Amino acid sequence: MVARAHTVAFQGVDARPVEVQCAVSPGLPAFSIVGLPDKAVSEARDRVRSALSAMAIALPSKRITINLSPADLPKEGSHFDLPIAVALLSALDIIPADAAESTVALGELSLDGSLVPVVGALPAAMTAATEDRALLCPRASSAEAAWVDATQVIGAGSLGEVVRHFSGQSPLPAAQPGEVTLIPSNRDLRDVKGQERAKRALEIAAAGRHHLIMIGTPGSGKSMLAARLPGILPPLTAVEALETSMIQSLCGLLDEGGINRTRPFREPHHTASMAAIVGGGKGAKPGEISLAHNGVLFMDEFPEFPRTVLETLRQPIETGEVMVARANAHVKYPCRFMLVAAANPCKCGYLTDPSRACSRAPGCGEDYLNRISGPLMDRFDLRIEVPPVGFTDLDLPPSGDSSATVAARVERARAIQADRFCDTPELRQNADAEGKILEEIATPDAEGKELLLKAADRFGLSARAFHRILRVARTIADLDGATDIRRPHVAEALSFRISARVMA
Repeated sequence: MVARAHTVAFQGVDARPVEVQCAVSPGLPAFSIVGLPDKAVSEARDRVRSALSAMAIALPSKRITINLSPADLPKEGSHFDLPIAVALLSALDIIPADAAESTVALGELSLDGSLVPVVGALPAAMTAATEDRALLCPRASSAEAAWVDATQVIGAGSLGEVVRHFSGQSPLPAAQPGEVTLIPSNRDLRDVKGQERAKRALEIAAAGRHHLIMIGTPGSGKSMLAARLPGILPPLTAVEALETSMIQSLCGLLDEGGINRTRPFREPHHTASMAAIVGGGKGAKPGEISLAHNGVLFMDEFPEFPRTVLETLRQPIETGEVMVARANAHVKYPCRFMLVAAANPCKCGYLTDPSRACSRAPGCGEDYLNRISGPLMDRFDLRIEVPPVGFTDLDLPPSGDSSATVAARVERARAIQADRFCDTPELRQNADAEGKILEEIATPDAEGKELLLKAADRFGLSARAFHRILRVARTIADLDGATDIRRPHVAEALSFRISARVMA
Protein backbone atom coordinates (compact mmCIF):
# COMPACT_ATOMS: atom_id res chain seq x y z
CA MET A 1 0.00 0.00 0.00
CA VAL A 2 1.22 3.50 -0.88
CA ALA A 3 0.38 6.44 1.41
CA ARG A 4 0.15 9.91 -0.09
CA ALA A 5 0.60 13.49 1.04
CA HIS A 6 0.85 16.70 -0.91
CA THR A 7 3.22 19.67 -1.03
CA VAL A 8 4.62 22.14 -3.58
CA ALA A 9 7.83 22.88 -5.46
CA PHE A 10 8.57 26.50 -6.29
CA GLN A 11 9.23 27.74 -9.80
CA GLY A 12 9.43 31.50 -9.62
CA VAL A 13 6.30 32.82 -7.93
CA ASP A 14 4.42 29.69 -8.97
CA ALA A 15 4.04 26.75 -6.59
CA ARG A 16 3.83 23.49 -8.54
CA PRO A 17 1.84 20.65 -6.88
CA VAL A 18 3.95 17.70 -5.76
CA GLU A 19 2.61 14.36 -4.56
CA VAL A 20 4.63 12.71 -1.80
CA GLN A 21 4.27 8.93 -2.02
CA CYS A 22 5.46 6.65 0.78
CA ALA A 23 5.83 2.86 0.53
CA VAL A 24 6.84 0.65 3.46
CA SER A 25 7.82 -2.74 2.05
CA PRO A 26 9.66 -5.85 3.21
CA GLY A 27 13.42 -5.85 2.73
CA LEU A 28 16.61 -4.65 4.30
CA PRO A 29 16.03 -1.60 6.53
CA ALA A 30 16.54 1.58 4.47
CA PHE A 31 15.10 5.06 4.09
CA SER A 32 15.47 6.48 0.59
CA ILE A 33 14.07 9.57 -1.11
CA VAL A 34 13.74 9.66 -4.90
CA GLY A 35 12.23 12.14 -7.35
CA LEU A 36 15.09 14.55 -8.15
CA PRO A 37 15.68 15.88 -4.61
CA ASP A 38 18.46 18.35 -3.82
CA LYS A 39 20.81 18.02 -0.87
CA ALA A 40 18.40 19.66 1.60
CA VAL A 41 15.58 17.28 0.58
CA SER A 42 17.84 14.23 0.76
CA GLU A 43 18.84 15.18 4.30
CA ALA A 44 15.15 15.23 5.30
CA ARG A 45 15.28 11.52 6.15
CA ASP A 46 17.62 12.19 9.10
CA ARG A 47 15.51 15.08 10.39
CA VAL A 48 12.29 13.05 10.04
CA ARG A 49 13.83 10.01 11.75
CA SER A 50 15.05 12.14 14.67
CA ALA A 51 11.70 13.99 14.99
CA LEU A 52 9.80 10.68 15.11
CA SER A 53 12.25 9.32 17.66
CA ALA A 54 11.63 12.41 19.84
CA MET A 55 7.93 11.44 19.78
CA ALA A 56 8.77 7.83 20.77
CA ILE A 57 7.76 6.55 17.32
CA ALA A 58 10.11 3.85 16.06
CA LEU A 59 10.49 3.20 12.36
CA PRO A 60 9.83 -0.40 11.31
CA SER A 61 12.73 -2.60 10.20
CA LYS A 62 11.57 -2.42 6.61
CA ARG A 63 12.43 -0.59 3.42
CA ILE A 64 10.91 2.93 3.37
CA THR A 65 10.79 4.63 -0.03
CA ILE A 66 9.65 8.21 -0.52
CA ASN A 67 8.86 9.30 -4.09
CA LEU A 68 8.33 12.95 -4.96
CA SER A 69 6.10 13.08 -8.04
CA PRO A 70 6.46 14.32 -10.76
CA ALA A 71 9.92 12.79 -10.66
CA ASP A 72 11.40 15.06 -13.35
CA LEU A 73 10.61 18.29 -11.46
CA PRO A 74 13.57 19.52 -9.34
CA LYS A 75 12.77 19.55 -5.61
CA GLU A 76 14.66 22.14 -3.57
CA GLY A 77 14.35 23.37 0.00
CA SER A 78 13.78 22.13 3.52
CA HIS A 79 10.00 22.56 3.37
CA PHE A 80 9.65 18.94 2.17
CA ASP A 81 10.35 17.67 5.72
CA LEU A 82 6.77 17.96 6.96
CA PRO A 83 5.00 16.39 3.94
CA ILE A 84 7.48 13.49 4.02
CA ALA A 85 6.74 12.98 7.70
CA VAL A 86 2.97 13.19 7.09
CA ALA A 87 3.15 10.60 4.28
CA LEU A 88 5.26 8.30 6.46
CA LEU A 89 2.91 8.64 9.45
CA SER A 90 0.01 7.88 7.13
CA ALA A 91 1.79 4.75 5.85
CA LEU A 92 2.29 3.65 9.47
CA ASP A 93 -1.47 4.18 10.17
CA ILE A 94 -0.71 6.80 12.82
CA ILE A 95 -2.74 9.49 11.05
CA PRO A 96 -5.75 8.91 8.74
CA ALA A 97 -4.91 8.55 5.07
CA ASP A 98 -7.81 10.75 3.92
CA ALA A 99 -6.66 13.60 6.20
CA ALA A 100 -3.13 13.42 4.79
CA GLU A 101 -4.38 13.43 1.19
CA SER A 102 -6.69 16.39 1.72
CA THR A 103 -3.88 18.66 2.95
CA VAL A 104 -0.97 20.48 1.32
CA ALA A 105 1.88 20.49 3.83
CA LEU A 106 5.18 22.36 4.00
CA GLY A 107 7.59 22.97 6.84
CA GLU A 108 11.06 22.21 8.14
CA LEU A 109 11.51 19.84 11.08
CA SER A 110 13.93 20.32 13.94
CA LEU A 111 15.52 17.25 15.50
CA ASP A 112 13.15 17.57 18.47
CA GLY A 113 10.07 17.60 16.22
CA SER A 114 9.32 21.33 16.35
CA LEU A 115 8.46 23.08 13.09
CA VAL A 116 10.70 25.81 11.69
CA PRO A 117 9.21 28.56 9.48
CA VAL A 118 9.88 28.33 5.76
CA VAL A 119 9.60 30.69 2.81
CA GLY A 120 6.84 30.52 0.22
CA ALA A 121 3.81 29.91 2.46
CA LEU A 122 1.72 32.48 0.56
CA PRO A 123 2.22 30.95 -2.94
CA ALA A 124 1.68 27.51 -1.41
CA ALA A 125 -1.67 28.64 -0.02
CA MET A 126 -2.68 29.85 -3.47
CA THR A 127 -1.91 26.40 -4.89
CA ALA A 128 -3.74 24.69 -2.04
CA ALA A 129 -6.82 26.76 -2.79
CA THR A 130 -6.61 25.78 -6.46
CA GLU A 131 -6.31 22.11 -5.49
CA ASP A 132 -9.25 22.48 -3.04
CA ARG A 133 -7.11 21.35 -0.11
CA ALA A 134 -6.21 22.83 3.27
CA LEU A 135 -2.70 24.09 3.99
CA LEU A 136 -0.63 22.78 6.89
CA CYS A 137 2.45 24.82 7.73
CA PRO A 138 4.57 26.01 10.70
CA ARG A 139 2.71 28.39 12.98
CA ALA A 140 5.23 31.15 12.30
CA SER A 141 4.43 30.96 8.56
CA SER A 142 0.65 30.63 8.89
CA ALA A 143 -0.16 34.34 9.26
CA GLU A 144 1.00 35.18 5.74
CA ALA A 145 -0.64 32.09 4.22
CA ALA A 146 -3.97 32.97 5.88
CA TRP A 147 -4.29 35.97 3.56
CA VAL A 148 -5.56 33.48 0.98
CA ASP A 149 -9.08 33.16 2.36
CA ALA A 150 -10.09 30.60 -0.27
CA THR A 151 -8.55 27.78 1.76
CA GLN A 152 -8.19 26.75 5.39
CA VAL A 153 -4.71 27.37 6.81
CA ILE A 154 -3.57 25.36 9.84
CA GLY A 155 -0.46 26.46 11.73
CA ALA A 156 1.29 23.89 13.91
CA GLY A 157 4.18 24.30 16.33
CA SER A 158 5.46 20.72 16.23
CA LEU A 159 4.97 17.36 14.57
CA GLY A 160 3.24 16.16 17.71
CA GLU A 161 0.57 18.84 17.29
CA VAL A 162 0.09 17.66 13.69
CA VAL A 163 -0.49 14.09 14.83
CA ARG A 164 -2.95 15.15 17.53
CA HIS A 165 -4.77 17.39 15.02
CA PHE A 166 -5.19 14.69 12.39
CA SER A 167 -6.13 12.05 14.95
CA GLY A 168 -8.83 14.33 16.40
CA GLN A 169 -7.31 14.48 19.88
CA SER A 170 -6.59 18.20 19.78
CA PRO A 171 -7.74 19.96 16.58
CA LEU A 172 -5.80 23.10 15.70
CA PRO A 173 -7.70 26.35 15.02
CA ALA A 174 -7.58 28.03 11.63
CA ALA A 175 -4.81 30.60 11.32
CA GLN A 176 -5.57 34.30 11.16
CA PRO A 177 -3.94 36.66 8.64
CA GLY A 178 -1.24 39.05 9.80
CA GLU A 179 -1.56 42.80 10.07
CA VAL A 180 -1.88 45.19 7.16
CA THR A 181 0.72 47.89 7.66
CA LEU A 182 1.37 51.19 5.92
CA ILE A 183 4.70 52.68 6.92
CA PRO A 184 4.50 56.49 6.70
CA SER A 185 7.52 58.24 5.25
CA ASN A 186 9.21 60.75 7.51
CA ARG A 187 11.01 62.35 4.58
CA ASP A 188 9.28 65.38 3.11
CA LEU A 189 9.86 67.05 -0.24
CA ARG A 190 9.96 70.38 1.55
CA ASP A 191 13.21 69.24 3.18
CA VAL A 192 14.86 69.69 -0.21
CA LYS A 193 15.87 73.32 -0.73
CA GLY A 194 15.33 74.54 -4.27
CA GLN A 195 15.25 71.92 -7.07
CA GLU A 196 11.65 72.77 -7.99
CA ARG A 197 12.04 71.34 -11.48
CA ALA A 198 13.34 68.06 -10.09
CA LYS A 199 10.41 67.91 -7.66
CA ARG A 200 8.01 68.40 -10.55
CA ALA A 201 9.71 65.56 -12.44
CA LEU A 202 9.29 63.30 -9.41
CA GLU A 203 5.59 64.12 -9.25
CA ILE A 204 5.06 63.30 -12.93
CA ALA A 205 7.10 60.09 -12.64
CA ALA A 206 5.12 58.97 -9.60
CA ALA A 207 1.77 59.76 -11.21
CA GLY A 208 2.35 57.76 -14.40
CA ARG A 209 5.11 55.30 -13.35
CA HIS A 210 7.57 56.89 -15.73
CA HIS A 211 11.28 56.10 -15.65
CA LEU A 212 13.46 59.01 -14.55
CA ILE A 213 17.17 59.83 -14.70
CA MET A 214 18.76 62.67 -12.75
CA ILE A 215 22.20 64.01 -13.69
CA GLY A 216 23.99 66.49 -11.49
CA THR A 217 27.12 67.29 -9.54
CA PRO A 218 27.91 65.46 -6.28
CA GLY A 219 25.88 66.77 -3.38
CA SER A 220 23.23 68.45 -5.53
CA GLY A 221 20.45 66.39 -3.91
CA LYS A 222 19.78 63.51 -6.33
CA SER A 223 19.73 60.78 -3.68
CA MET A 224 17.83 63.06 -1.31
CA LEU A 225 15.13 63.58 -3.93
CA ALA A 226 14.86 59.87 -4.77
CA ALA A 227 14.55 58.96 -1.08
CA ARG A 228 11.38 61.06 -0.92
CA LEU A 229 9.61 59.18 -3.70
CA PRO A 230 7.93 56.66 -1.33
CA GLY A 231 6.29 59.59 0.45
CA ILE A 232 4.39 60.70 -2.67
CA LEU A 233 3.43 57.28 -4.04
CA PRO A 234 -0.08 55.95 -3.28
CA PRO A 235 -0.43 52.75 -1.19
CA LEU A 236 -0.50 49.41 -2.96
CA THR A 237 -3.93 48.26 -4.06
CA ALA A 238 -5.17 44.89 -2.80
CA VAL A 239 -4.11 43.14 -6.03
CA GLU A 240 -0.71 44.84 -6.07
CA ALA A 241 -0.12 44.03 -2.39
CA LEU A 242 -0.79 40.35 -3.03
CA GLU A 243 1.53 40.30 -6.06
CA THR A 244 4.32 42.01 -4.15
CA SER A 245 3.84 39.82 -1.08
CA MET A 246 4.12 36.64 -3.20
CA ILE A 247 7.67 37.65 -4.19
CA GLN A 248 8.54 38.78 -0.67
CA SER A 249 7.24 35.47 0.70
CA LEU A 250 9.63 33.55 -1.56
CA CYS A 251 12.50 35.65 -0.21
CA GLY A 252 11.39 35.46 3.43
CA LEU A 253 10.82 39.20 3.67
CA LEU A 254 7.30 39.23 5.13
CA ASP A 255 7.45 40.50 8.70
CA GLU A 256 5.42 38.25 11.04
CA GLY A 257 3.04 37.33 8.22
CA GLY A 258 1.86 40.90 7.72
CA ILE A 259 1.25 42.44 4.34
CA ASN A 260 2.79 45.84 3.74
CA ARG A 261 0.79 48.34 1.67
CA THR A 262 3.84 50.60 1.25
CA ARG A 263 5.34 50.43 -2.21
CA PRO A 264 8.77 48.75 -2.38
CA PHE A 265 11.82 51.01 -2.65
CA ARG A 266 14.94 49.08 -3.57
CA GLU A 267 18.36 50.71 -3.88
CA PRO A 268 21.07 48.17 -4.79
CA HIS A 269 24.74 49.17 -4.64
CA HIS A 270 26.56 49.65 -7.92
CA THR A 271 28.73 46.60 -7.18
CA ALA A 272 25.66 44.31 -7.43
CA SER A 273 25.99 41.40 -9.83
CA MET A 274 23.70 40.57 -12.73
CA ALA A 275 22.06 37.76 -10.75
CA ALA A 276 21.41 40.14 -7.86
CA ILE A 277 19.71 42.67 -10.14
CA VAL A 278 17.67 40.56 -12.57
CA GLY A 279 17.55 37.26 -10.65
CA GLY A 280 19.41 33.99 -10.79
CA GLY A 281 21.93 32.16 -8.67
CA LYS A 282 21.08 28.90 -6.93
CA GLY A 283 17.45 28.11 -7.58
CA ALA A 284 17.01 31.12 -9.93
CA LYS A 285 15.85 33.42 -7.14
CA PRO A 286 14.19 36.81 -7.83
CA GLY A 287 16.45 39.83 -8.20
CA GLU A 288 16.13 43.48 -7.24
CA ILE A 289 13.92 44.32 -10.23
CA SER A 290 11.34 41.76 -9.05
CA LEU A 291 11.63 42.83 -5.41
CA ALA A 292 10.83 46.35 -6.70
CA HIS A 293 7.67 45.09 -8.45
CA ASN A 294 4.91 47.73 -8.16
CA GLY A 295 7.45 50.07 -6.57
CA VAL A 296 10.70 51.91 -7.23
CA LEU A 297 14.15 50.68 -8.21
CA PHE A 298 16.65 53.43 -7.41
CA MET A 299 20.09 52.96 -8.97
CA ASP A 300 22.51 55.56 -7.67
CA GLU A 301 25.83 56.09 -9.49
CA PHE A 302 24.12 54.59 -12.54
CA PRO A 303 27.12 54.57 -14.93
CA GLU A 304 29.21 52.77 -12.29
CA PHE A 305 27.10 49.61 -12.65
CA PRO A 306 28.71 47.03 -14.96
CA ARG A 307 27.67 47.53 -18.57
CA THR A 308 26.33 43.99 -18.81
CA VAL A 309 24.10 44.59 -15.78
CA LEU A 310 22.67 47.81 -17.22
CA GLU A 311 21.91 46.20 -20.57
CA THR A 312 19.87 43.45 -18.91
CA LEU A 313 17.39 46.12 -17.78
CA ARG A 314 16.29 46.97 -21.31
CA GLN A 315 13.86 44.09 -21.87
CA PRO A 316 12.30 44.01 -18.35
CA ILE A 317 11.63 47.77 -18.58
CA GLU A 318 9.54 47.18 -21.71
CA THR A 319 7.76 43.93 -20.82
CA GLY A 320 7.27 44.19 -17.05
CA GLU A 321 8.55 40.65 -16.54
CA VAL A 322 11.87 38.84 -16.65
CA MET A 323 12.69 35.30 -17.70
CA VAL A 324 15.62 33.90 -15.71
CA ALA A 325 16.90 31.21 -18.05
CA ARG A 326 19.48 28.74 -16.77
CA ALA A 327 20.53 25.28 -17.91
CA ASN A 328 18.37 23.61 -15.27
CA ALA A 329 15.69 26.26 -14.72
CA HIS A 330 13.51 28.65 -16.71
CA VAL A 331 11.68 30.89 -14.27
CA LYS A 332 9.54 33.96 -14.98
CA TYR A 333 9.14 36.77 -12.44
CA PRO A 334 7.01 39.94 -12.63
CA CYS A 335 8.96 43.21 -12.51
CA ARG A 336 6.70 46.18 -13.25
CA PHE A 337 8.83 48.81 -11.52
CA MET A 338 9.68 52.49 -11.87
CA LEU A 339 13.38 52.95 -12.59
CA VAL A 340 14.95 56.04 -11.03
CA ALA A 341 18.63 56.55 -11.87
CA ALA A 342 21.11 59.12 -10.62
CA ALA A 343 24.47 59.93 -12.20
CA ASN A 344 27.25 62.48 -12.09
CA PRO A 345 27.87 64.37 -15.35
CA CYS A 346 31.44 63.05 -15.56
CA LYS A 347 33.94 60.95 -13.65
CA CYS A 348 35.05 63.81 -11.39
CA GLY A 349 31.47 65.02 -11.11
CA TYR A 350 31.96 68.74 -11.78
CA LEU A 351 31.55 69.04 -15.55
CA THR A 352 28.52 71.34 -15.20
CA ASP A 353 29.77 73.28 -12.16
CA PRO A 354 31.26 76.61 -13.35
CA SER A 355 33.04 77.12 -10.02
CA ARG A 356 34.94 73.83 -10.41
CA ALA A 357 35.72 73.53 -14.08
CA CYS A 358 36.48 69.98 -15.17
CA SER A 359 39.99 69.88 -16.65
CA ARG A 360 39.03 67.21 -19.19
CA ALA A 361 35.79 68.77 -20.47
CA PRO A 362 33.92 67.87 -22.60
CA GLY A 363 35.53 64.49 -23.28
CA CYS A 364 35.30 63.44 -19.62
CA GLY A 365 31.51 63.77 -19.62
CA GLU A 366 31.06 62.06 -22.98
CA ASP A 367 33.18 59.08 -21.98
CA TYR A 368 31.42 58.73 -18.63
CA LEU A 369 27.80 59.00 -19.77
CA ASN A 370 28.52 56.84 -22.82
CA ARG A 371 28.64 53.95 -20.38
CA ILE A 372 24.85 54.21 -20.59
CA SER A 373 23.93 52.89 -24.03
CA GLY A 374 21.65 54.82 -26.35
CA PRO A 375 18.88 52.17 -26.30
CA LEU A 376 18.84 52.20 -22.49
CA MET A 377 18.85 56.00 -22.27
CA ASP A 378 16.00 56.05 -24.79
CA ARG A 379 13.85 54.19 -22.26
CA PHE A 380 13.94 57.04 -19.73
CA ASP A 381 10.77 59.12 -20.05
CA LEU A 382 12.09 61.99 -17.94
CA ARG A 383 15.66 63.33 -17.98
CA ILE A 384 16.62 66.22 -15.81
CA GLU A 385 19.69 68.11 -14.70
CA VAL A 386 20.00 68.70 -10.96
CA PRO A 387 22.17 71.81 -10.50
CA PRO A 388 24.13 72.43 -7.29
CA VAL A 389 22.42 74.43 -4.57
CA GLY A 390 24.17 77.57 -3.36
CA PHE A 391 25.20 77.87 0.28
CA THR A 392 23.01 80.94 0.68
CA ASP A 393 19.96 78.96 -0.48
CA LEU A 394 20.39 76.46 2.35
CA ASP A 395 19.30 79.10 4.88
CA LEU A 396 16.08 79.85 3.01
CA PRO A 397 12.77 78.59 4.43
CA PRO A 398 11.23 75.41 2.94
CA SER A 399 9.72 75.95 -0.50
CA GLY A 400 7.26 74.12 -2.69
CA ASP A 401 4.48 71.74 -1.74
CA SER A 402 4.81 69.15 1.00
CA SER A 403 4.92 65.44 0.23
CA ALA A 404 1.34 65.07 1.48
CA THR A 405 0.08 67.70 -0.99
CA VAL A 406 1.97 66.15 -3.89
CA ALA A 407 0.83 62.66 -2.88
CA ALA A 408 -2.81 63.80 -3.04
CA ARG A 409 -2.32 65.03 -6.62
CA VAL A 410 -0.54 61.81 -7.57
CA GLU A 411 -3.34 59.70 -6.08
CA ARG A 412 -5.98 61.66 -8.02
CA ALA A 413 -4.04 61.16 -11.25
CA ARG A 414 -3.69 57.44 -10.60
CA ALA A 415 -7.41 57.18 -9.84
CA ILE A 416 -8.09 58.70 -13.28
CA GLN A 417 -5.82 56.08 -14.85
CA ALA A 418 -7.43 53.25 -12.89
CA ASP A 419 -10.82 54.30 -14.25
CA ARG A 420 -9.38 54.67 -17.75
CA PHE A 421 -7.90 51.17 -17.80
CA CYS A 422 -10.63 49.41 -15.82
CA ASP A 423 -11.48 47.18 -18.81
CA THR A 424 -7.84 46.27 -19.50
CA PRO A 425 -6.38 44.79 -16.28
CA GLU A 426 -2.94 44.31 -17.86
CA LEU A 427 -2.68 48.12 -18.07
CA ARG A 428 -2.53 50.12 -14.84
CA GLN A 429 -0.67 53.37 -15.49
CA ASN A 430 -0.06 55.56 -18.50
CA ALA A 431 3.45 54.12 -18.85
CA ASP A 432 1.87 50.77 -19.78
CA ALA A 433 -0.20 52.12 -22.70
CA GLU A 434 0.84 51.29 -26.23
CA GLY A 435 -0.51 50.77 -29.73
CA LYS A 436 -4.15 51.57 -30.37
CA ILE A 437 -4.88 52.29 -26.71
CA LEU A 438 -2.11 54.90 -26.56
CA GLU A 439 -3.48 56.49 -29.72
CA GLU A 440 -6.94 56.66 -28.17
CA ILE A 441 -5.92 58.20 -24.85
CA ALA A 442 -2.92 60.35 -25.75
CA THR A 443 -3.62 62.11 -29.04
CA PRO A 444 -2.90 65.83 -28.47
CA ASP A 445 -4.85 68.70 -29.98
CA ALA A 446 -3.73 70.26 -33.27
CA GLU A 447 -1.28 72.73 -31.70
CA GLY A 448 0.21 70.09 -29.44
CA LYS A 449 0.61 67.65 -32.31
CA GLU A 450 2.30 70.27 -34.46
CA LEU A 451 4.78 71.06 -31.69
CA LEU A 452 5.55 67.38 -31.13
CA LEU A 453 6.14 66.71 -34.84
CA LYS A 454 8.49 69.67 -35.12
CA ALA A 455 10.47 68.51 -32.07
CA ALA A 456 10.65 64.94 -33.39
CA ASP A 457 12.03 66.20 -36.70
CA ARG A 458 14.42 68.70 -35.11
CA PHE A 459 15.95 66.32 -32.56
CA GLY A 460 15.60 63.05 -34.48
CA LEU A 461 13.45 61.34 -31.88
CA SER A 462 12.93 57.60 -32.18
CA ALA A 463 9.47 56.07 -32.40
CA ARG A 464 9.88 54.89 -28.80
CA ALA A 465 10.76 58.42 -27.65
CA PHE A 466 7.78 59.82 -29.57
CA HIS A 467 5.37 57.48 -27.80
CA ARG A 468 6.96 58.01 -24.39
CA ILE A 469 6.53 61.77 -24.74
CA LEU A 470 2.84 61.18 -25.46
CA ARG A 471 2.53 59.06 -22.32
CA VAL A 472 4.19 61.74 -20.19
CA ALA A 473 1.96 64.42 -21.73
CA ARG A 474 -1.08 62.27 -20.85
CA THR A 475 0.12 62.06 -17.24
CA ILE A 476 0.68 65.81 -17.06
CA ALA A 477 -2.85 66.35 -18.34
CA ASP A 478 -4.16 63.92 -15.69
CA LEU A 479 -2.38 65.90 -12.98
CA ASP A 480 -4.09 69.02 -14.31
CA GLY A 481 -7.43 67.21 -14.39
CA ALA A 482 -7.67 67.88 -18.14
CA THR A 483 -9.48 65.55 -20.50
CA ASP A 484 -7.55 66.62 -23.61
CA ILE A 485 -3.80 66.90 -24.11
CA ARG A 486 -2.99 70.48 -25.07
CA ARG A 487 0.12 72.26 -26.28
CA PRO A 488 1.38 73.20 -22.74
CA HIS A 489 1.21 69.54 -21.71
CA VAL A 490 3.22 68.48 -24.75
CA ALA A 491 5.70 71.32 -24.23
CA GLU A 492 6.37 70.30 -20.63
CA ALA A 493 6.77 66.64 -21.63
CA LEU A 494 9.27 67.68 -24.31
CA SER A 495 11.20 69.83 -21.86
CA PHE A 496 11.84 66.77 -19.68
CA ARG A 497 12.93 64.69 -22.66
CA ILE A 498 15.20 67.10 -24.53
CA SER A 499 18.15 68.72 -22.76
CA ALA A 500 21.45 69.96 -24.13
CA ARG A 501 23.53 67.94 -21.67
CA VAL A 502 21.24 65.09 -20.68
CA MET A 503 19.96 63.98 -24.05
CA ALA A 504 21.65 60.86 -25.38
